Amino acid sequence: MAHANLDTVKSYLLDLQDRLCSGLAAEDGGAGFREESWQREAGGGGRSRVIENGRVFEKGGVNFSHVYGERLPPSATAARPQLAGRGFHAVGVSWVLHPHSPHIPTSHGNVRFFIAEKAGEAPVWWFGGGFDLTPYYPVHEDVVHWHRVARDACEPFGPEVYPRFKAWCDDYFYLKHREETRGVGGLFFDDFNEWGFDKSFAFQRAVGDAFLDAYLPIVQRRRDMPWSEQERDFQLYRRGRYVEFNLVWDRGTLFGLQSGGRTESILMSLPPLARWEYGWEPEPGTPEARLYEEYLHPRDWLGEEESGHE
Repeated sequence: MAHANLDTVKSYLLDLQDRLCSGLAAEDGGAGFREESWQREAGGGGRSRVIENGRVFEKGGVNFSHVYGERLPPSATAARPQLAGRGFHAVGVSWVLHPHSPHIPTSHGNVRFFIAEKAGEAPVWWFGGGFDLTPYYPVHEDVVHWHRVARDACEPFGPEVYPRFKAWCDDYFYLKHREETRGVGGLFFDDFNEWGFDKSFAFQRAVGDAFLDAYLPIVQRRRDMPWSEQERDFQLYRRGRYVEFNLVWDRGTLFGLQSGGRTESILMSLPPLARWEYGWEPEPGTPEARLYEEYLHPRDWLGEEESGHE
């Protein structure tokens, strides 16, 4: 059958990958992205773009993939068991940035589209995606800016959209075994088709298009701040939490591996360096302690700002 909707989304995602790489490489001002195209034996492929050892970004990637097959992987049907056994197309762009500086947050985002098919039945489709921020030495104004851009992207679709998908992000990017959020959240949505294709696709575009506006101003404010070896060690320690989430809880990682995707592209999200230390706790009153006390739990950042409370 024809996949007019799929082709429309795919064209947008390829363009989004180009725009993200252009904006991020310009901000880095040193290294550019190198591209590798790949094919999946069971159907589909993609193009992976990675930046390494730049002036700002120690490692980052912006990956496009379009994979298809005869049976949805278990991770894709966890919330919809009735779709098990259907053929599928999955198309998406995902990105992760790991800066050198402990004062620039790590950031992640993705936007994706699925079609599940079965002979004799109408295709079932849905969107997913979002973006989130993982600071090490957070600055309140940066977090408020991040969430304000997220709210502005949601605003044309209704006042209830940002609170709904902000809460979903807080809930999803939560390390249950640590009882802490991965960072300060953002937006997250999945299995989403309730608005119909045109409006749902418009929302996906709004989210994808908002990322650079949310992230680059933070990079620009923090990129020239000096840092110490102690701050670098703490960044590497907290990167360990990022690794734990992606390998233990993240549905996107599981989908990629279960669907036979390209392992190098799937694990691109992992930082180049991380560390673990047994039983470590921050000293009271330090910036490191402030991260745990004030930032690693859900907060109404914009509501607090508007009411005059930090």
